[in-house]
Amino acid sequence: MSSLAIRLDPSAMHVEVTDDALRVRLTDGRELSAPLEWFPRLRAATVAQRSNWRLIGKGSGIHWPDVDEDVSVAGLLRLA
Repeated sequence: MSSLAIRLDPSAMHVEVTDDALRVRLTDGRELSAPLEWFPRLRAATVAQRSNWRLIGKGSGIHWPDVDEDVSVAGLLRLA
């Protein structure tokens, strides 16, 4: 029996921060969600600050310049 090993390097493509969670949609179709409690800077940020994000490292991370917060996709996957 043979198997094909597929290596995925997931990248973020969309981010949403609600009052309760950080949600990240990946290019491979997965959606990650983590409690906002795990991200104190984002929890304390205003809605406008939470909405002002950009992808960094070709989608390997997310940066919120208004609150100087960075979250990596790899880190989110480890927490999941």
